[in-house]
Amino acid sequence: MNNWTISLKNLLHKPLYAFLSIFSLSISVGLLLGIQQLDSSIQNQFTNTLGNIQMVVGAKGSPLQLVLSSVLHMDNPTGNIKYSEVEKLVKNPLVRTAVPLSYGDNYKGYRIVGTTAGFPKIYEAQLLKGKEIEHSMEVVLGNTVAQKLNLQIGDTFLSSHGLTKNAIEEHEQSFTVVGIYKPTYNVIDKLIVTNLSSIWDVHHHEEHEEEAVHEAHEEESHDEHLHDTHKNEDKEVTSILVSFRNPMGLMTMPRNINTNSNMQAALPKYELERLFRFTGVGVKAISWIAYIILLISCITIFISLYKMVRERAFDLALMRTYGASNFQLFRIVAFEGIVIVFIALIFGFLFSQIGLYFIISLFKSQFQQEVILTFSTVNMLNNILIVVIISMVSILLAIFPILKMNISKILSDEK
Repeated sequence: MNNWTISLKNLLHKPLYAFLSIFSLSISVGLLLGIQQLDSSIQNQFTNTLGNIQMVVGAKGSPLQLVLSSVLHMDNPTGNIKYSEVEKLVKNPLVRTAVPLSYGDNYKGYRIVGTTAGFPKIYEAQLLKGKEIEHSMEVVLGNTVAQKLNLQIGDTFLSSHGLTKNAIEEHEQSFTVVGIYKPTYNVIDKLIVTNLSSIWDVHHHEEHEEEAVHEAHEEESHDEHLHDTHKNEDKEVTSILVSFRNPMGLMTMPRNINTNSNMQAALPKYELERLFRFTGVGVKAISWIAYIILLISCITIFISLYKMVRERAFDLALMRTYGASNFQLFRIVAFEGIVIVFIALIFGFLFSQIGLYFIISLFKSQFQQEVILTFSTVNMLNNILIVVIISMVSILLAIFPILKMNISKILSDEK
């Protein structure tokens, strides 16, 4: 009978201690691996979503809310701004691109975003099939939207007012699907993209009908010109995604907009870093809880192995008299602890992946946000190394009494 067999028999002889040790250590490993993997995955996902967006311009309010709503599409907008502001930004020599967004409707929980041809370029989105938007009331679907809603080229649908799936107020004009994007694994996958005219037409349909009647009674061209000017001024967008030609724009324009206009400029990178600092507190708290559980589980392993050494002192002493070395006795006890740690690492990894699956599924259902799990090998190895080191210390402390074992006294006491 080899050392591994003896260790396994000892382990099965104390199922309660073995279960408690493995369960507590597995929970600790699962928490450590899971929370850090979730944190790094969300940070990477949000950071990648930024693309080349350096500034977001929108109505006054919370800058974080503006970034979440316009870049990540996870929150309500802060309000609307005049379309004329887009034209000003496009003409600014410091600005490379200024992409307007206009939204406020959804179809079965997926946002309909009115924008320009520059929007899909931010995410390098390419058509899987169909064509780009050419006319009002045409849409191109993100890949996730097309798959989840089973929409095809030529299908039509009515949008609902608001950004939530429960909205029941439907508009009269229908959208027509003309294209579907390839999967980008980015935020555009969960959006329904159309042009600005579509959003304006849907929300001002009744107003346009009244204007058409009014225009039919206009007789003077001067009055018509004034009316068209007024109509253009009434056009609004939700926000503007901006990238700059050089660092000078990033240094000067946000402050200028916030100070000298009725709009606000938010820096997505800064706002997300601020958000991560807040969430980092929770990550650290859960990590410390995991370390406390790890310490408790290692104490449990220590007590289990130490108890085994004390209870089986006669057997170990007898083996010593038959020629077994201290190192062989060490291995018998240590192998039992190693088996516990090895099984706990496997179950801990499985627990972390199962937990992440449910958390990401919940996150996806709540925010329609796809999160791709990224795995940091360095962080994983660091956590495993910490678990192994603490576990090995508890195992060594448990088998230390073997060195001080008085064989003759133990054998005589048993007789």
